[in-house]
Amino acid sequence: MAMKSIILITALVAVLVATQAQAQFNFPGVGSRLNISGILSCSANANVNGTNPIPPFPNAVVQLVCGGNVVATTTTNGTGAFSIFLSQFQALLSTILSNCILRVPTPLSNCNATLPSNGTLQAPIQFLGNSIRGVLNFTSGPFTRG
Repeated sequence: MAMKSIILITALVAVLVATQAQAQFNFPGVGSRLNISGILSCSANANVNGTNPIPPFPNAVVQLVCGGNVVATTTTNGTGAFSIFLSQFQALLSTILSNCILRVPTPLSNCNATLPSNGTLQAPIQFLGNSIRGVLNFTSGPFTRG
């Protein structure tokens, strides 16, 4: 009987530990790490496909904006790729997805002189999943004029 109690207690502890780990990954808090990445194209409303590739937008500023405040900033590389890594971020996953966007204040005309020089590009954030090391990975949705 004592052996059954030990096994039951061990199983309950394992379930509690697994539940706590799952809660930490799905609802990040202090100490959570986020990685938001994407590729910015040189277009006002880009639909990238294999037959009509859109050139990348290099050296553009990309801002992570949450609740109207700029939380982080990065610059795209030569291929238009960017990554924003935050080692500590206090927010629920649902808050990140509903209250945060990516914004590009760099004028489109910096990429292509035929595109407008006013306005900004913006994109929603999409959750990709979490890594083995507990980093929550996100990507940008399509960038459109905002």
